[in-house]
Amino acid sequence: MAAHNPLSAKIVAETDGFDAIWASGFELSASYAVPDASIVSPSIHLETTRAMGEVQDLPTIADLDTGFGNAINLAYAIPRYQAAGVAAVVIEDKTFPKDSSLRIDGRQSLVSIYEFRGKIAAAKDLGSMLVIARTEALIAGLGQEEALKRALAYADAGADAILIHSKQKAPDEMISFCRAWPRNGVPLVVVPTSYPQLSFEEISRLTDGKVRLIICGNHSIRATVAAMRHTFRQIVQDNGIAGVEGQIAPVSDVFALQGDAVMRKMEKKYLPEPSAP
Repeated sequence: MAAHNPLSAKIVAETDGFDAIWASGFELSASYAVPDASIVSPSIHLETTRAMGEVQDLPTIADLDTGFGNAINLAYAIPRYQAAGVAAVVIEDKTFPKDSSLRIDGRQSLVSIYEFRGKIAAAKDLGSMLVIARTEALIAGLGQEEALKRALAYADAGADAILIHSKQKAPDEMISFCRAWPRNGVPLVVVPTSYPQLSFEEISRLTDGKVRLIICGNHSIRATVAAMRHTFRQIVQDNGIAGVEGQIAPVSDVFALQGDAVMRKMEKKYLPEPSAP
């Protein structure tokens, strides 16, 4: 499940059923109210990802987009994400700066296979994290043959898994690619934002079990936006806050997410009451 800050990561982790945190570039960009186009700085991206990992125990998958530049930029970034405790990184074969895959009229240009293999090699050589190679060939309209060609080359370069992305509202394109995927030893990853009609079980069945990881890529920030808008409009409509009190989290819930109880124990231990004169 996607997260965009430590609080959202902690809520994901306390929700039974999720196996990892997706440190989403889209969500982080949205949380800063800027486009998902390589605008958020690498330092902010790294620090936010690190902070997400520090407040909960699920493994973190870092969405590195295009790797902040070429293979050299990525080579400098990988050890820093390793030190931040990241379990896996996802890098995609778009040109830098990227554009969001979900934009209807986005700039979806890809780097050469040769160049992207260099990025995979850098990520594998300079870190021990899992490397998930994301091909945007279907997003760019290049078709299944090109997508398979790229994915196979990335697997040969050492990628631990392949993320195949599609923005088609029908899942046929994704399903066709997955069924044609010949490397059973290299699992597939999907982000079903555009085809939400399929359950996770259906995705697994329709792809012959080749999809081993399903990422809910943007649902944390979208839920946040919807909840805030609903609450704010209700307050304006009611000209008061009484009507929303039963719909929002109690302050005690926020205290719990902040780790307030831990701090109180520390206060008792390290800030004893002063002795009476």
